Amino acid sequence: MGLVLMLGLIMTLCLVSFAPLSYGYDPLDPNGNITIKWDIMKSEDTSYDVKVSLFNYQLFRHVEPPGWRLSWTWIGDEVIWNMFGAEATLQGNCSRFKGQLPHSCEKQPVIVDLLPGAPYNMQVANCCKGGILSSLIQDPSKYGAGFLMTVGAASTFDAGHAPSAYSIPANFTVKLPGYTCGPPLEVAPSRFPSDSGRRWTQAIGTWNVTCIFSQFRASLTPKCCVSLSAFYNSTIVPCPTCSCRCQGLPGTRCTNSSSKVPSLLQLPHDATEELPPLVSCSQHMCPIKVHWHVKQSYREYWRVKVTISNFNFAKNYSQWSLVMQHPNLRSLTQVFSFNYKPLDQHGTINDTGIFWGIQYYNDMLMHSGDDGNVQTEILLNKDATMFTFREGWAFPRKISFNGDECVMPPPEKYPRLPSSAHTTSFFRFTLLIIPCILFLMFAF
Repeated sequence: MGLVLMLGLIMTLCLVSFAPLSYGYDPLDPNGNITIKWDIMKSEDTSYDVKVSLFNYQLFRHVEPPGWRLSWTWIGDEVIWNMFGAEATLQGNCSRFKGQLPHSCEKQPVIVDLLPGAPYNMQVANCCKGGILSSLIQDPSKYGAGFLMTVGAASTFDAGHAPSAYSIPANFTVKLPGYTCGPPLEVAPSRFPSDSGRRWTQAIGTWNVTCIFSQFRASLTPKCCVSLSAFYNSTIVPCPTCSCRCQGLPGTRCTNSSSKVPSLLQLPHDATEELPPLVSCSQHMCPIKVHWHVKQSYREYWRVKVTISNFNFAKNYSQWSLVMQHPNLRSLTQVFSFNYKPLDQHGTINDTGIFWGIQYYNDMLMHSGDDGNVQTEILLNKDATMFTFREGWAFPRKISFNGDECVMPPPEKYPRLPSSAHTTSFFRFTLLIIPCILFLMFAF
C-alpha cells in the first residue's frame, strides 16, 4: 500500500511540474490571456455584421511589432464583404462573384490591424495600432483592439434568403509564437452604452475565444540571460556559456561586424512576420542581457544598478518590460529612470515587481550598438529581518524580459564577500586546533 501511495505521489508531482509547459500557466500572472470576442451586431436578409475585439489580459506580457494576425476557419462557405479597422492579407479567389467583389473569399483568412494614420473612413474604435497590444500594467488604455466586418454566405447570397443559423468559425489563432487558442464558447451577449450611459444596447450573440501563452511552445531556447557583479568583489559573473544557443549550430546567426548587418538582414520575409534574431557573437548568444550590479551600501539603504543590453541587430524592442524577483523589493524606496509597480501575487509577500521604460525617453530599447542599452538604479531599505551581503543574498532570484524567463548564473558562481573565504578557513582551522590543544592539556 505504501508503494502505491509513493508512486501516486510521484505521478502527481510529475503532472504538476509539467502543467506550466502544457497549459502556459504563469504563477506571476495566473489569469493572463488574450481574449477574442466575437459579437454579432446586426442581421440582414443576406448577411450579418460582426464586431471582433481582442483584449490582452496579461499583466506584463505585451504584443509588439509586427503585431497580432488573427485567423480562423469558416465552417461554411462564408465570405467577408466589407471590413473596417483591419484588413485581410489575401482577397483569395472570388471569381464566382460578378460585379462587386468581396473583401476576402479565403477559407482561412488572415486579418491584420491597420497601421496608424489609416484613412478616417476605414477606422473604428481601438483600431489602427499596427497590431500592438499593451499589457494591462504598462498602458491599460491600449490593451484592446477591434474591427468590424460584414459576413455573407456565398451559396445563399444570390438566392436572397438569410442563413438558418450563425456559423461561428473554428480554429482561431493569433499567429503569435507560444500562443494557443481554445474553441469559441458562447457567453452572455455584450452590452454597449449610448447616450452617455442612459441607454444600453446588446449584441445578438457573443462568443469568447481564450488564447494562452507558453514559453516552452514559443521557443525551445531562452531569449535572455543575466550577469552579476558587486562593489565588494572584483569578479564579474558573466552569462552562462550557450545560455540561449551556441555558435555554429544550424539556424544560429551572429556577427562581430556591424558593417555586415545590412546584407545579413536582407532576407525575403513576410512584412507581417518578425525577422529571426541576428545577434552579436558572444559566449552566451542571447539577444538580451540583463546585468545586476550591487553598487553601494549605506547605513540604512543599499543601491543596485540594472542594465538591459540589446544584442539583437534585427530588432528594436518597444514597450519592453522587466520582471524581477528579490525578497528586499518589499522595501524598495526609489527607482530612477524606469517605471515600477509591484506584483502582489503571493498575498502579503511582495517580492516581485515589473519595471518598464518611461514613454518617449527609454521605452524603446534600440538594436545592438552604443545606444543599445537602458539603465536604472534602485534604492532599497535594508530590511533588518533579512538583509545581508553574504551567500549571494543580494542578487535576484529570477528575472524575465518581456515575459520570457532569463538564464541565471549558478548560485555557486555568485560574487562573494572577500572575508567569506577567510572566515571559512579560520572556522575550519579552529575546529582542527581546539581538539589538539585539549589533548595536549589533558595528556600532560
